[in-house]
Amino acid sequence: MPSEIEGVSPLVDRLMRLIEGSHCVAGEESAVELALEEALSNAVIHGNRMDRHKLVQVLCRCQLRKGICVVVKDQGQGFDPSAVPDPTAPENIGAECGRGIWLMKSVMDEVSFERGGAEVRMRKVPTRQAGTVCESPAK
Repeated sequence: MPSEIEGVSPLVDRLMRLIEGSHCVAGEESAVELALEEALSNAVIHGNRMDRHKLVQVLCRCQLRKGICVVVKDQGQGFDPSAVPDPTAPENIGAECGRGIWLMKSVMDEVSFERGGAEVRMRKVPTRQAGTVCESPAK
């Protein structure tokens, strides 16, 4: 997708329809949606600096009972994830940066930054199997 913030929501909506239809993260769709939106926004704003000539690439692999792997790549210079301040630290509560990364790490099972920070890889496993019915506890 081109690096335009207006393109993030429509792409997320389209991907989420596919992800929901795959049932690969049954019960965890909202977590994937939040992480995807944050990763795409970061790629457009911080990675590609909203340069319409630069693209953001999304790769998504869903596997039933194994979950989902999502990769978001930008054409920017990257960044050092360890240099991003912790947004939950008292001195950073009002800071603008770091919240998206913190959110991604909070809702996904695995998050890593590759290619010098120009690529984020995220993984989520389902919390329950599709079609599983909760049973009453034994009395």
